[in-house]
Amino acid sequence: MTYPIRPIDESEWPAYTRVLDEGFNSRPHPQQAERWKAQTEFDRTLAAFDGDLIAGVAALQSFTMTVPGGRLPVEGVTSVSVLPSHRRRGVLSALMRRQLADIREHGESVAALYASESGIYGRYGYGRASQSLFFRIDKTRSAFVGHAPTDPSLRIRVAVPADVRADLERLFASVATRRPGRYDRNPPIWDDVLADEDADQRGDGPLRCLLAEDDGGLRGYALFRVKAGWDADGIASGELKLTELEATDPAAYALLWRGILDRDLVAKVDSGARPVDDPLIALLADQRQLRASVFDELWVRLVEVDKALTSRAYSAAVNVVIEVEDDVCPWNAKRWRLTADPTGAECKPVEDEPDVTLPVAALGSAYLGAGMLTESLEAGLLREHSTGSVRALATAMSWSPKPWAGLVF
Repeated sequence: MTYPIRPIDESEWPAYTRVLDEGFNSRPHPQQAERWKAQTEFDRTLAAFDGDLIAGVAALQSFTMTVPGGRLPVEGVTSVSVLPSHRRRGVLSALMRRQLADIREHGESVAALYASESGIYGRYGYGRASQSLFFRIDKTRSAFVGHAPTDPSLRIRVAVPADVRADLERLFASVATRRPGRYDRNPPIWDDVLADEDADQRGDGPLRCLLAEDDGGLRGYALFRVKAGWDADGIASGELKLTELEATDPAAYALLWRGILDRDLVAKVDSGARPVDDPLIALLADQRQLRASVFDELWVRLVEVDKALTSRAYSAAVNVVIEVEDDVCPWNAKRWRLTADPTGAECKPVEDEPDVTLPVAALGSAYLGAGMLTESLEAGLLREHSTGSVRALATAMSWSPKPWAGLVF
C-alpha cells in the first residue's frame, strides 16, 4: 500500500498527537502538550494517511547549530512515530524519505535527531555523532584537586529561575557557540526548560537556580531540583538532580559545581546529560567516585554531502576521494574529492578511483568531530583503498571540544 503524505494544519493537532501517544506509550499533561505545540512548525510536520486516519508522523524543528568552525542551519528531526496497527508497512520509510527530500528542497544540507531507539535511524543514513554521560556522585567523596581554579571576585547567588530568565538566555547564547552540537533556543524552548508545574516536577521538587557572578555580571548558572529524604536513622538522604550547568570560564564552572556538590541535606548528585569531556572529570580528586553511564546523543545525516562537508572546518589537511554509498538520497551516491585544511574546504564530484568507500552514515557520525571512522574500518564497515586515507580523513574531521547538544528536541 501507499500512504499519502502531507504537512498537517493546526486543526489536525489532536489526531497527530494521538499517534505520538500510541507510539511512545505516553500522555503528556495538557500544559506540557501546549508547550510542545508552541514549538511545532506545522509546515514542516508531516503525516502519512490511511484514508482519513493519520497512520504515522514526523516533524522538523529548524535550528542554528554549532559545527566545527562555525554555525550552520540544521533541521532537527523529532516526533517520529507510527501507529502500532501500521508497523512494517513502509510508513516510516516513506516519511523519512519524504522528509529528507523536503530538507534538500529547502536548501538545507544537514539533519540531526535524538533516537528513541538507536537501531532505527542508521537505515536512513544517520550516524551516531555524539555521546553524553550521566553522572552519579556521592557528595562526601566529591573533593576537587588542590589546584582547582578559583576567583575571589566570584560569588554564588540563589535565584528564582523565571526571575532571571533573560540573564540565563544571554549566557547560554554566549557559550553555545563553543561546542559542536549546541543549538539556539527560541522562546518556546526556554519555556520548556524553565517549566515548573507539578507535571514537570514529577516529585523531584521545584526548579532551583544558582548563579555565579561578579560585579561585571553573570558568568554561569546551574538549574536543578532536590528530592528531599531522610533514612531510617534520621540522616538526610536527599538527591539533587542537576538539569543544566553552563559557565563562561573555568573558575565559574568550578564554583557552580561546588555549590551543587556542597548542598546541605543532599547525599547524592545525579546529573542530566553531560559532555563526554566534561571538565568535572578532571576537577575531581578521586575520579573513580564519578559513576558515569554513557549513551548515544545526536545522530547526524548529511542530506547534501558536498554542501555539508564544505560548511565546517577541519583540524588538519586532507585530500581524499570518498565514494559515498547512499540508497536513500541517491544524489549523494557518487565519488567526491574532499580537499580541506584549517583555512577552508572544497568538495567536488569526480570520476577518480576512490581512496575510501563508506556509507553516508559514517560521514554523519564524523561530521561534528567525534566520529568513529578508524573504528569502523577495523570493524569492516567501510573500505580503504589507499593506505592511511581513513586515518587522514578521521584526523581532519576530529574536533575539540567533543560535540554535545545537551537538550533533547
